[in-house]
Formats: sequence, structure tokens, C-alpha cells
Amino acid sequence: MSTVTNYENQVSSQAQVRRATVEFINIVNDLWYDKSIELVLFRNQLVDKRASEILNLIEYAKEFVAKPISIFDALDIAKAIQQIELPSSKLDIGKLAYECHLNENDCSDKVAFVKRQLKGAADVSTIEPKDVVLYGFGRIGRLLARELMNKMGKGSQLRLRAVVTRGKIDQTVLEKRASLLSVDSVHGDFLGTVQVDVENKALIINGTTVYMISAAQPEDIDYTAYGINNALVIDNTGAFRDYEALSRHLTSKGASKVLLTAPGKGVPNIVHGVNHEENNPDEIDIFSAASCTTNAITPVLKVLEDNFGINKGHLETIHAYTNDQNLVDNMHSKYRRGRAAALNMVITETGAGAAVAKALPALAGKLTSNAIRVPVPNGSLAILSLQLHSEVTVDSVNAIMKKYALEGDLVEQIKYSIDNELVSSDIIGCSAPSIYDSKATITDGNSLVIYVWYDNEYGYSHQVMRLAKHIAKVRRFTYY
Repeated sequence: MSTVTNYENQVSSQAQVRRATVEFINIVNDLWYDKSIELVLFRNQLVDKRASEILNLIEYAKEFVAKPISIFDALDIAKAIQQIELPSSKLDIGKLAYECHLNENDCSDKVAFVKRQLKGAADVSTIEPKDVVLYGFGRIGRLLARELMNKMGKGSQLRLRAVVTRGKIDQTVLEKRASLLSVDSVHGDFLGTVQVDVENKALIINGTTVYMISAAQPEDIDYTAYGINNALVIDNTGAFRDYEALSRHLTSKGASKVLLTAPGKGVPNIVHGVNHEENNPDEIDIFSAASCTTNAITPVLKVLEDNFGINKGHLETIHAYTNDQNLVDNMHSKYRRGRAAALNMVITETGAGAAVAKALPALAGKLTSNAIRVPVPNGSLAILSLQLHSEVTVDSVNAIMKKYALEGDLVEQIKYSIDNELVSSDIIGCSAPSIYDSKATITDGNSLVIYVWYDNEYGYSHQVMRLAKHIAKVRRFTYY
């Protein structure tokens, strides 16, 4: 075959791939916006993705599971899902395509195969949507707002109804809030519309009204005046940290549950996927989503504890600088944090090592921890040096971590990286709180060093969202 003919065949083949990808994207979006069925690919989001992003995810999937999954396989499964009746769902199309390859004889009829795999959907009861109020509108608050609005679909789960901030609400303030939501120096543009409604003191986000409420304290607010009832209040201000202070939210008319986006005292500290099932939202009104670092390390520590046992260890987190540091050298209540954040590596404390025990009691007193804030605005790395009960190899540790990343209760929490060139900017925008760097693992007998990356804003926000759905009891049928 001539070089020219070979090239023309490649071009033709790529055109077929692109057409299939566009058709796949249309089905993904139709399922989400028409039926509240969300398709993901090995935990990676697919809604509102471009063709090139989809194809890159397909390539990752092929290498990750070592099976020849193609866009055509994903398209066939997506078409089959379109043809069956399902409740509001989140389905991993990568897993379904992978299982189809494993059971080729039973997968000739894709619709019948998908029905068999998703038979548990028939037992799912109808969920009632939940009103949500964001108390505070900083880095985490705005990311939650973006995600709540992007994932609203038909509005059958969480509904963002209001944002509470201090100070006056006028046209200038509304325009500034709208701008900060619309564009972000780290996470890019919001894939939606944001308009200002001065008369109603609201933002119109993706065509939906979100009230901007000014309040000095929770007790001053009557949410029912805005048509908001039995709301979940997500407090991301950091001003209220213990049970007594957080209980003040429950005195507001129209509020019924509270979720703190920071470590809390006297309230359950939850790492979703690890200990959320141990805390029944029918019996508890106030929850904490712990910290970004705790959410990053706890899932991988659970895997290691369950399979090898942990005797002791040390956590060193290389953390992006945060808003509590100074832009230039100035007074600060904590040591070293007063120095210019974008110019210095700053040693500081972290409570993440001790906080792990709140989700994994077996590790109480076994971990020491420290932190180094570094001059990047987002994207962090946890280095865990551990002494295990049993001897391990790089291959044995990586194999067990890959297994948990593919199946079980932690597939949303652990992403398994196979990238030799992974750096901090690459993990920005990853929805998993833990990105296990399989290429960096070090072992020596029962000694183990692992590297866990995490987007300390985006990945953590998704953990907050998962916990919010658990608290609000709007978790969908899932298959991954």
C-alpha cells in the first residue's frame, strides 16, 4: 500500500471516529438533560465535553483497563441505554463497555446486555429534590455554585436557590459576584450564563433565579420568604466550626440540614466513600466534609489499611497557597504564613493526619503530619511514608490500588494515574479527591512511600457535592 493511500485511509478512519464521537456527545447530553441520566467514563465526566476531550478519555480508558475500548463501543452502549427505561442515574459507560468485552458472547444484543447489568435500577425509589443554600461565596462556594448549576439537569436532585453573603446587595456587588462566578483564573470560564437581576437582588444562572441574600448572622434569615423550604445549608465561610455555632443555621426558617466545608468539632467529619454510610441523615442534622487533604489521603489509606495493615506513618502535604496567606509580607496570626505566598515555600501545620482517624478509627495515633505551602494557586500533593504490617512490592501495591480505582466503593474517590509526565497543573479539574501516582510508588520490605495528587478546590468540591447528595437523600441509581 502506498504512503498516499495509507494516509487517505487514516484520514477517512479519523473522520468516522469524529462522527461517532459527535453522535456520542449528543446522546450523552440528551440523556442528561432529558432523562437525568449521567454517563461517565471511569469516573470522568462526559456531560458538555468536547470531541477531543472524549477521545483523550477513551485513550486513557484503553490503557487503564488494558482492553480495546473504542468510541464505537461507547456509542453502542449509549444507544442501548437510550432504549431502556431508567430512573435518575449515574452510569459508568467505561465499565459497561469493559464488561461487554469480558462477556462478548452475552453482549451481542447490547440492549439486553445493558438491561441485565442495570437490573438493580428497578428497585430504586423516586427521589425528592432538595433546596440548597450556599452560606458564603468564596473559592469553594463559587465552585459549588458552578457544579450545582451545571449538574442541575431536570432539577430532580440538588437545587441551588440562594447564596448568603455579608454586606449590601446592590447592582455593583451583583455584577462583581456574577463576574467572579463567570470567569476564574484557575478553572477557566463557567460553561453557562450568568445575568444580574437587580430588582430581585438575584443572579440568573443558566436561566434559573438564585437569590443573593445579605445577612450578618444565620438567625436573621427567613428562607421561606424566598420560597425556600427544608433547605440544606452548605457553610463554606469557615466562620462556624463547632456544633453550637453551626446549630445557629437551623434557627433560620426554611433550613433543615447543615454541611460544613471544613473540619468540624462535635459533628461527624465525613469522607464520602469511606464513612458516609455510618452517619444516617435521618438522625443527624449537621455534618462536616472534613478538609481537602483529609479527603485526598483517607481513601488510599483505607485501601492500604484494609489490605496490608498500617503500623505508623508520616504525611507531608505540598499544598497550594490559599487565601488565608498574605500576598506580600505582612502580619499574620500564624507563624510563617505572613510571608508572601507566591514567592515562598512556607512550612505550616496541618491537622489532616489526626483528622483521618475520624473517618478511619483504626489509624488513631498512627500518623504524624506537616504541610508546606508552595507558590502555585491550586493543585496539591500528599506524600505518605508508611510502615505496613506486611511486606509489599511496587507491583502489589499498584495492583490493589488499581483494583479499587476500577471497582468497589471508592471508584469516585481514587483516580489511578499511569502518566510518567504527571505534574501539578495536569490534575486541575479532576473530580476525584485522590489521584494515585502509580509511577512514583516506592517500596522496601514493609516500608512504603506513595504520592497522592489532589485538586484542593475542584476535587474537594466534588466530595462536598457527593456528601450533600447523601445528606439530602437524592443519591441516584449508580453503576460504576
